[in-house]
Amino acid sequence: MSNIPSELRYLRSHEWVRLEEDGTVTIGITDHAQESLGDVVFVELPEPSTVLGAGDEAGAVESVKAASEIYAPLTGEIVEINGTLEDAPETVNSDPYNDGWFFKMKLKDDGELGDLLDAEAYAEFVESEA
Repeated sequence: MSNIPSELRYLRSHEWVRLEEDGTVTIGITDHAQESLGDVVFVELPEPSTVLGAGDEAGAVESVKAASEIYAPLTGEIVEINGTLEDAPETVNSDPYNDGWFFKMKLKDDGELGDLLDAEAYAEFVESEA
């Protein structure tokens, strides 16, 4: 079973969201997603200051097996991207919830967080896909 931290929120498209103390959110892909993709070889991230709506395509992740879009889980502005992934995309495989994050957003409406899955609901979703 994949690692599913309880303090994060999740999407059915396998992104995770962590609310930070400053009110921004950090977004990445789940352990389950990186396991399914295999060895990540490239990550395309959005430009800082880009405004995205919930569900908008925000970038892509490519592995030796497949390519997959990354979606914005919430509405807001990109305030930071993880530049480490340019030179070390494999960080997504080794540490998807910490060093392998993709981007940070300033939310337009933090009420959207309530629409995301909690860890238990995401785990049930992953099990139902198997």
